[in-house]
Amino acid sequence: MKKALALTLACLIALLALAGCGSKKKDWDYIKDKGRLKIGITYFQPMNYKDDNGELTGFETEFAKAVCEELGVKAEFQEIKWESKELELKSKKIDCIWNGLTITDERKENMDISIPYMQNKQVMVVRKADVEKYSTAEGVKGAKVVAEAGSAGEDVAKEDEFFKGASYTALDAQAKALLEVKAGTSDIAVIDYVMSKGTIREGTDYADLAVIESKSFAEEQYGIAFRKDSPKTLEKVNAAIQAVKASGKLDEIASKYNLNDLIIVK
Repeated sequence: MKKALALTLACLIALLALAGCGSKKKDWDYIKDKGRLKIGITYFQPMNYKDDNGELTGFETEFAKAVCEELGVKAEFQEIKWESKELELKSKKIDCIWNGLTITDERKENMDISIPYMQNKQVMVVRKADVEKYSTAEGVKGAKVVAEAGSAGEDVAKEDEFFKGASYTALDAQAKALLEVKAGTSDIAVIDYVMSKGTIREGTDYADLAVIESKSFAEEQYGIAFRKDSPKTLEKVNAAIQAVKASGKLDEIASKYNLNDLIIVK
């Protein structure tokens, strides 16, 4: 009886040890063994959005697929709530955040981030008739300002002195911020310049909106975020980014979405 009990305990210990080894698998090995990279995104043009046929497309979509091809894994896209992105990453619901993520010192403390691949800034989008009105801090007083929760745009709207006299409301997507301004329920959307280039032009649903070109905020760079302590993953991904650039594929994709002048990969 004692021998049987001892054998059972030994087996349980061995199984726990094996489970522990599996849970501590290095991040790149975890991704490679799955054969896919699960990418956390939100939908906004021109980065990740559905085309007229309902297919996912956009600059980030094509860029991610090209990098994953270099890595030898499949790109798998998962919609997330932007304000919950770091929790999604830590819990392994996704393997990376690849969706116009601004590189900041705080984020670098909590996540491993790739080499920067694109420059960006925050801009104000208003109805065309209101461009002059909201071009100054005095004009912004009393305005209704919206931005995506957890975004660089939200940081600007809440912290920049320019918006001191305005009221701010957080939304769960940049696209919703544009819709609010278009509908007249808000006055100013603070969004990525990259997004404005892909959505606000003649022939689009937002042709009646405009960027206030005389004022911009928070010059920044985009990177891809991975779980903390993923050096091998970063090494592989950075090399793949540079390979896609060297092949001319990155510039080809960027040109398709009118973003070629913002690429900063050497």
